Amino acid sequence: MALCTVLFALCVSTHAQQPTKIPRIGLLFTATPSAAAARIEAFRQGLRELGYVEGKNILIEQRYAEGQLNHMNELAAELVRLKVDVIVTIGPAATRPAKEATHAIPIVMGVDDDPVGNGFVASLARPGGNITGLASLAPEIGGKQLELLKEIVPRLSRVAVLGTSTQPGNAQSLREAEVAAGALAVKLQYLDVLSPKDIEPVFRTASNGRAEAVLVLRASIFFSHRKQIVDLAAKRQLPAMYYTTEYVEEGGLMTYGVSITDLFRRAATYVDKILKGAKPAELPIEQPTKFELVVNLKTAKRIGLTIPPNVLARADKVIK
Repeated sequence: MALCTVLFALCVSTHAQQPTKIPRIGLLFTATPSAAAARIEAFRQGLRELGYVEGKNILIEQRYAEGQLNHMNELAAELVRLKVDVIVTIGPAATRPAKEATHAIPIVMGVDDDPVGNGFVASLARPGGNITGLASLAPEIGGKQLELLKEIVPRLSRVAVLGTSTQPGNAQSLREAEVAAGALAVKLQYLDVLSPKDIEPVFRTASNGRAEAVLVLRASIFFSHRKQIVDLAAKRQLPAMYYTTEYVEEGGLMTYGVSITDLFRRAATYVDKILKGAKPAELPIEQPTKFELVVNLKTAKRIGLTIPPNVLARADKVIK
């Protein structure tokens, strides 16, 4: 009995000394670290709210393509080689390479325009496979953005739409804008931006086409070069509508859209559930619940525009 007691104590001691494996999360982003900072902080906030402390009971591996999308496959492969427990992505340009790199590691989409249409999940209710997360599906967004432009420019009749035809979800966003434009009697001029060198020329084209405002669709190229875009819009005195708050914080006029930071904060709950044993295939895709209207009055003054009081009253944030 004494021998058994000693052996049992040794076994317990050896087991207790074995280090506990700390879960490792891989973040895969198309933008630069500074451009993605607000979204990363929102994700970290979500983790903290769930009791995770970075470096203590969770580790985060970050990979950024810094606008060079041809590096995404390599970065996704790096995270797979590190054997991370979950990969968190931003947009289809990051989710697709992650999907191609692994069918075993769970993937959480921090945001995606159309997960079903992009071929990532079977359905929003039952994703199937190893991918789940959050969608920014909100068909009414394009119409609301044009309505707001019409409110601040009452005689608006021509709008230049900046998009990237190779960006997943671009065609759908353009269709939504076209439907709204028809109802508002506004003519759209679509300008395709396939590389950063196209940005300045399209603004010249917009001015030559007598555009009275600009609508910027979601695209990785735009987000990585948003300072250049907002500066060009201001230089040509074009009221511009963007899809996320970061543009307005860089000096853009106005944004109305899904709160991307809120989506990334909520992405932490998916990571938590997966680490606790949930299967991505059975976690329904969530859709946005928070939308933001942000107006930059300094930019409005710079381009000689007066924002109507009723628009300011509805704004979630006004930069003065």
